[in-house]
Amino acid sequence: MKILVVEDDQTTREFVVKALAQQGFVVDSASDGKEGLMMVISCEYQLVILDRMLPSLDGLKVLAAMRATEIHTPVLILSALDSVEQRVEGLTAGGDDYLTKPFALTELLARVNVILRRQSPLETSNKIEIGGLVLNLLSQKVTYHEQPILLQNKEFILLSYLMQHVDEVVSRMRLFEAVWDYHFDPKTNVIDVHIAKLRKKLEVPGHNSPIETVRGAGYVIRQP
Repeated sequence: MKILVVEDDQTTREFVVKALAQQGFVVDSASDGKEGLMMVISCEYQLVILDRMLPSLDGLKVLAAMRATEIHTPVLILSALDSVEQRVEGLTAGGDDYLTKPFALTELLARVNVILRRQSPLETSNKIEIGGLVLNLLSQKVTYHEQPILLQNKEFILLSYLMQHVDEVVSRMRLFEAVWDYHFDPKTNVIDVHIAKLRKKLEVPGHNSPIETVRGAGYVIRQP
């Protein structure tokens, strides 16, 4: 599942992005309203986390523009404006939920999961299935040809990123920046080490790992 975080405060933005990525979500971010609106128009997201007070274009105007163009992606509004009237204004403008700052990370994640469950009321809709490989984004359980696969947190995020980009060759740089959330060092072998561990865990009796190496380009999981 892909989430967009639109937040002008760098510390808050990076905190939220990192927390969501650690839960296995693919996360994009924007630092102002115009950039956020362009991203949500040009890319499909399952959720937008939207700060209310943004430079260039404030959050409620971003939300109004989304709804006016028939973009019905759920929106969780973040704001320091916490009066009843201000919360009602945000929800009336088209927000699906409203969380006031400062907020606890556990509450943010709980609200994200509630919104996503509203979209996908059945547990199976939170799963990604590619051939015999099944990954559940909410429970963080993985099976391969009905065999349970126990993964460490980074391994789960790495696998979920590849599965959410099925049939797309993903470069080592993209994987590194998506999973580890800091600048890619071409000399590091951390990607190779984690891919090797993933492949070994996904080698179940009668079936090879679904992760392919495309020499000089990156890695891919393909639909069978």
